[in-house]
Amino acid sequence: MKAAVLVQEGTFPKYADFPNPVPENDEQVLITVKAAPITPFEIHKASGNHYTHYGHFPVVVGTDGVGVLEDGRLIYAVGISGMMGEKALVRKNAWTVLPDNIDLAVAAALPNALMGSGAALIHRAKIEPGQTILINGATGLTGKMSVQLARFYRAARIIATGRNPESLAQLKALGATDVVSINQGDAPFIQQIKEIHKQTPVDIVIDYLWGHPTEMILAAFQHAPYHIVRLVTVGQMAGADIALPSAFLRGFPVELIGSGIGSLSGDQLADYMKNTLPEMFKLASGGKLTVDVETIPLAEVESAWEKSGKRVVVLM
Repeated sequence: MKAAVLVQEGTFPKYADFPNPVPENDEQVLITVKAAPITPFEIHKASGNHYTHYGHFPVVVGTDGVGVLEDGRLIYAVGISGMMGEKALVRKNAWTVLPDNIDLAVAAALPNALMGSGAALIHRAKIEPGQTILINGATGLTGKMSVQLARFYRAARIIATGRNPESLAQLKALGATDVVSINQGDAPFIQQIKEIHKQTPVDIVIDYLWGHPTEMILAAFQHAPYHIVRLVTVGQMAGADIALPSAFLRGFPVELIGSGIGSLSGDQLADYMKNTLPEMFKLASGGKLTVDVETIPLAEVESAWEKSGKRVVVLM
């Protein structure tokens, strides 16, 4: 079969021939892959900069994707073998059957965006209708998904921050009630967040940036009337560390938690696969949930490996 093959960490996968995977037991099922996303996780793992590593080389890359079972059903699944090839192995019945009319690229890109948004909002932040949600760094694919989901779960006010003016403008159409530019300077940014928090106290912060933007948001909450804020860190696009004095935590009721695979229980992950994903696939198939994707043929995987902007989905 043709596949995206990585020969060693720190290089880009190449379009090459690779042996078809073979099921080792009755719990492994061979599928025909149709689409697989190039996610930040895939890029970091291939570069050797992720805490997980491949155990051997050469290896077919790709963690998850969309494929067809022998009986013709279209499914989303996480692969036992690499999903960025014409064939892959998946665990028996550990898949989500997709709506017939869903776009293959959207179906492939949606789960990763949901893991960084839906899991954070539902399982870690425990969003409730009527709350005020601040999404820090909302102009990326996952941030845009968080805006849409906050609207879907009936947040009363959705504040989105970011740097890209065009993307910030798009967020209004996706459901953001307020957009705040990080580019305006520290003092104006902090003041704008302060005013929002004064008008409608922020209940949840979904944070994709960390670093200095998060420090500014925490500064905006200082000396405000008592109101618990739950800050969920999902990414660190603006830096891996923040300055957080002990006095701040003792003087303001903020809850700091993270959202990622390691912070979710087995039951929460099972609920995500069983309930959240099917619901979101249904919304996407009806055009009620949008994902910006760019598709490429498998043969172009090497040149497309580090494209920025839209999520790149490889079509087999």
